[in-house]
Amino acid sequence: MNELGLRNDVYRRPLATALDRLGLQEGWRCVDVGAGGGDVTVALAELVGRDGRVYAVDSDPQARDAVAAAAAEHAQAQVIALTQAAENLTLPEEVDLAFCRFVLMHVLDPTLVLRRMGSAVRPGGWVVAQEPVTSAGRIDGVPFTMPDARHPDVGAFLPAMVRAAGLEVVDAWAEAPAGAGPGPVSEYLTHLTEVDPGDSSVILPPLVTVVARR
Repeated sequence: MNELGLRNDVYRRPLATALDRLGLQEGWRCVDVGAGGGDVTVALAELVGRDGRVYAVDSDPQARDAVAAAAAEHAQAQVIALTQAAENLTLPEEVDLAFCRFVLMHVLDPTLVLRRMGSAVRPGGWVVAQEPVTSAGRIDGVPFTMPDARHPDVGAFLPAMVRAAGLEVVDAWAEAPAGAGPGPVSEYLTHLTEVDPGDSSVILPPLVTVVARR
């Protein structure tokens, strides 16, 4: 199982909670910014149905192709894969929802990306961002580190960033998967770090969700 598949497994509840909070309906237009392997794109496509449309945006052409393949296999909606950096987000139409997950932690300017997402949605449309507070995760009580991420704790600042991007924060919360011994949490951590936590207690980094409107 690849990293995105595992991530979708252990962090699926925050995703489902956010989509339920929005009341996502058939026929919506959406964009998944930083689509990666397509787990969120496919979830959106299944909900918006054949009359909906999902733009899967990623800077990696290989990720773009993976998204198209995953969507073709699992969903019936129109899925349009675009190769763009998040900072340069440009769509051919306004959408009802702009969504990003585990993206702002890697970009140069998270607030700029949030502004671009806000500009992509129609007036009154939704922007949802889900980002971690990496150092709040624990393995046997020891804090997580993620040296390859530009902003590993961006989730801790996310509500204020969304406001600074000119959006109205409607709701915000944090959720953290936890476990000990064999199971999805241990498998995800082993894949991410190449270190098996054994029977140690694991609290994965809390994922902060902010639901906002333009």
